[in-house]
Order: sequence, then structure tokens, then C-alpha cells
Amino acid sequence: MTDKLTLGVLGLGEGRSIISACLQSEMWELGNICDINEEMCRERAEEFGLTKYTTSYQDMLRDPEIDVIGIYTPDQLHAAHIKLALEAGKHVICTKPLIVDLSQAKELLEVQKRTGKAVFVGQSSRYFEPMVRQRQDYLAGKHGELVTIETHYISDSRWFLQKSWSHQSGFSWLYNFMNHAVDLAAWYLPDVEEVYAVGVVSANTKEWKLTVPDTIKAVLKSTSGICASAAGVYAAPTLGSAVEQSISCTLRGTKGISRAGYPKLQYYTNFPPVKKTAELHTYDEMHGYYFRFEAETHHAGEYQNYIEEFASCLFQGKTPKPDLEEGIRTIAVLEAIDESMRTGKVVKVDEVLAKYLG
Repeated sequence: MTDKLTLGVLGLGEGRSIISACLQSEMWELGNICDINEEMCRERAEEFGLTKYTTSYQDMLRDPEIDVIGIYTPDQLHAAHIKLALEAGKHVICTKPLIVDLSQAKELLEVQKRTGKAVFVGQSSRYFEPMVRQRQDYLAGKHGELVTIETHYISDSRWFLQKSWSHQSGFSWLYNFMNHAVDLAAWYLPDVEEVYAVGVVSANTKEWKLTVPDTIKAVLKSTSGICASAAGVYAAPTLGSAVEQSISCTLRGTKGISRAGYPKLQYYTNFPPVKKTAELHTYDEMHGYYFRFEAETHHAGEYQNYIEEFASCLFQGKTPKPDLEEGIRTIAVLEAIDESMRTGKVVKVDEVLAKYLG
């Protein structure tokens, strides 16, 4: 591999993982890092042995050596940062959620089309080893025809409410957290057409003077009639990942079944000849690749997987997926879930998109 891409990283909290991914990849070079918090810049420079940083996004955008901007800023800022990067002639990798609503979706699509640059959504759960293996088995036809899908993201994340920006307009457990579960379902059912959902605001969230639902159950129906369930609980105690994976995706098919999860490197399958008990596949030898920092936190391994797929696609003239259009449709599914929780009605995804895209 002689071709390399040069990355500029914006937002150095979550951006810690993408710095590690970039430095360990043979397909990438790190051009610069940026955060408005200079203390954070110094901390990351010292941690990774870097010789430069900037607190000015515009300075990084003006750097002709940088090909791609990795955006890891607060969710409410993604749309503005994506637009600026595209207009500066840079490709974009943006952490999930792509945007927090669809109000700027049409403008982003227009800017992306005009500039011709790629926008990739960093849906990290797709790139964790068990989910990678599950996808390979699905594409190999081991499940047969899909019957139904069950996904969830369950995490006692009340610590998140200590972040000041979680109290700003746009914060949502749905967009910030349940995005993982919904994206996994939509990955296998890209033609979700209808959504029905219920949401609860627990007393634990109300203590922080917030009224956003922290417990959500949704049913997603595709045009072919296949249904997926997606669930999330974010402000209540959990059983712990040793008992219940934080993120889970179960594919039930006519021939077989599989379950992949996070953060444990475990994958269950029951393919023909079907047995009474599923087979457990473990990938503990990859623990150091996926978890490079304290405990089982951050997503360096997943990020390295997706930036290398991104680079491979660009070098081959292919569109890296999930791209801007797919990311916007996932946000439309989330908006449909939000509307269904508020109205108690079944919501059509295409009608949500039509409100914003015409």
C-alpha cells in the first residue's frame, strides 16, 4: 500500500480513539488535531507524542495536506462542521449521530453534491468484531430469509447528564444513544417504511430537569413486511455486560439465527444443522486491538476498521457506506420514532423525509 490519506481530527474527547486508529493504520497519516480547549489539545499531543495541534478549525481546513476531516464534536455541531469541511474541499468522516434533526439535511445534500466529496457516518457498532462476523454470515446466506430482527442499546448513562452540553437544545437519548440500535436494524432493513414507538421519561432523568425519554421501545416495519424491534434504556441500573450486552443485534432467519453484541467479544450462532444450543464464538485475542485505553471504553478498534474501509473505498472509486444519504435516512427513522412517541401513532418514514427534502 503506497497510497495514504491524511486526516485532521476535530474534537479531541471522543477524537482520542480516531487518533489512535489513524496512527496505527498503514493507510492513514495524521495531519493535525483540533479542539477549542487548548488544554485538551496539549493532553492529546502529549499522550500520542504529537508535535502540533491547533485550536482553530479554519486553520486545519486551510491545510492543503489534509484530505479528510474526522468530526468528533458535540452532536449539535455536526451539521455546521460537515458543511465547512465540504466547502473547504475535504472528505468527511463524522461520528454518529450524523445530525440531530433533518432541518439541515437538504442543504448538506446540496453541498455534498456540489463539492463531490464523500461523507461517511462512523456507525461504530457495525465495525465491532462480532457484528463484522455476523454481517459476513448474513451476506453468505447462512440465516436464510430474514424473519425478524431484535436490537438494543442498554446503558446506565446518567453520568452523561453531568456534561453541560447535554442540557442544551438538541440533546436526546434517542439520537445520542439509541442511534446504535436503530442503525443496526436499518442496516439489515434499509427499506424501513413505518415506525411505532413508546417512550418514558424516568424520575432519574427528571431529576436533571430534562423531559427527554430515556426508555424507548420501537417497532420498525420494512416495505416487505419484515419487522425489527429496537429498544433502549439509559437512566436506570443494568444487569452488567457480563449478563446482558450493552449493544445487541439478533438476526432470526428461516435457516438460522445469530446474536452479536458489544462490549464482549462474543458471537452466538445456530446455523444448519440447527442444534438445541447455539455455538459461542469468542475473539478475546483481539481485545487489545478494540480496547486500547482504560477498561472497555472508547472505540479505537472499530474506528480503525471503518477508516480503513473508507480509504479502501476511495482508492477503488467506490462510495464509502454508510454515506450521507443513508445517514439521513437513519435520522429520518429516528425522527419517526420521536414523532410516534409524541403522537402515539404509526409514522411513515418517507413522509418525515418529505417534510424536509420535498
